[in-house]
Amino acid sequence: MRVSVITSCYNRVKTIRSCMESVLAQDYSDIEYIIVDGASSDGSLDVIREMEAFVASSDFRDMHPHFTLKVISERDRNMYEAINKGIRMATGDVIGLVHSDDFLYDTHVISDIAETFGRTGADLVYGNGLFVDPERMNKVVRNWISGHYSRGKVKYGWLPLHPTVYIKREAMERWGLYDESYRIAADSDLLVRYLYEAALKVVYMNRYIVRMRMGGLSTDPEKMKRKWTEDIRMYRSHGFNPYVSLCCKVLSKVPQFVSAKLGVTAG
Repeated sequence: MRVSVITSCYNRVKTIRSCMESVLAQDYSDIEYIIVDGASSDGSLDVIREMEAFVASSDFRDMHPHFTLKVISERDRNMYEAINKGIRMATGDVIGLVHSDDFLYDTHVISDIAETFGRTGADLVYGNGLFVDPERMNKVVRNWISGHYSRGKVKYGWLPLHPTVYIKREAMERWGLYDESYRIAADSDLLVRYLYEAALKVVYMNRYIVRMRMGGLSTDPEKMKRKWTEDIRMYRSHGFNPYVSLCCKVLSKVPQFVSAKLGVTAG
């Protein structure tokens, strides 16, 4: 089973190396890694090309003969256009994302995901994730335990953490890619489509998949306003009561912060 991992990047010179290293360090043998860079101007592409040369070296090839790295660098309108480019390039049986500010939780993540797909026959697998302080990566800010799936929970704001979700490529070909009309809510829209409208076999892995550097959305009033506006449009497009769904979604975040305060560590 080939697993395609996609990273979109734009001016992330401070974080792209650790992101890529977490994928290159995986112990799974058959990974296709796709980097979609938005014509970065801050040195990100230099780091990506350096890592590309390392992957092409005999030292890496001898240990990972089936690992492939594809890099594209060109302007795009937004992150979701970049991700869609990566999905269209992907040849793997399973597709997942690692954002350029994030990194995989440990070296066995992809192995465990592939094993779960093979054992269960799932169309979609998801797990848990940690949000960490960007300056102190061992300090957990949010502990996102996704919990078990049920279709009814989706209508009331429940969704798994997006970068923990891995999906069969054939399911994506049938149910569509990210809606690029959204700038923030396209990931939620895709997950609602797959988890509520599609009849997919969904499996929860009760293990951490990713560590994410905590961003500044919650402290940016303009971005928060746009997010809420897009969420309302997104929920309404799926026939939900958007205010009920959004309220439940916001309330569901509270235990994640409480759990982090109680002393979860990033491992």
